Amino acid sequence: MAEQRRDADGDEVRAWAELVATARRTVADGLVVGTSGNVSARAGDTVLVTPSGVPYDRLTPSDITGVDLSGRQVLGSLVPTSELPMHLAVYRTTHARAVVHTHAVHATAVSTLVTELPAIHYMTCALGGPVRVAPYAAYGTPELAAHLLRALEDRSGCLLRNHGTVTYGDTLDAAYDRTAQLEWMCRVWLTASSVPGLAPALLTEAELTEAGERLRGYGQR
Repeated sequence: MAEQRRDADGDEVRAWAELVATARRTVADGLVVGTSGNVSARAGDTVLVTPSGVPYDRLTPSDITGVDLSGRQVLGSLVPTSELPMHLAVYRTTHARAVVHTHAVHATAVSTLVTELPAIHYMTCALGGPVRVAPYAAYGTPELAAHLLRALEDRSGCLLRNHGTVTYGDTLDAAYDRTAQLEWMCRVWLTASSVPGLAPALLTEAELTEAGERLRGYGQR
């Protein structure tokens, strides 16, 4: 028997529009190529997620795709992203309301070189501390989701070895900003590391702690 699907409510429709805009932004900003990467957002107990293999510029309001926290599809007819296990693992174990996964060039390059992004900049603190690299596992597998969760302990972002990035936040904007910051830090470290005969200066644990305390009071209140 076919699964019963329902119509989206107002909150889900609005969340889908924001999700599509964020997904298109990852392409415009060069963080993904084609249909690589994926974006999700939680609306109540429903996880809205980009569908598998559909270019983001072709997504419309009628393409809304959503699952419950068990992975059962409750909205739409398009097949959800193959990385659904990874997204659901984040929602089940954190306070996340949005998750962004990309194949950003510099971050993916760094994931092949180190097990943790060196503390090249104080924005490391914006992701909870030094960014770990989750060990490799095939995409879409429970093994990858498990590796991801270990790398995300006390963090809001990580790298996936030979794969890309994952960040989460209370909003799509927050998750996206963390992705952009992570890619930028990876680019800075790769650039500095490429100078022959020199090694980039890194921040100490004390310097990161001080920066983290200052960042907590940053911005408008």
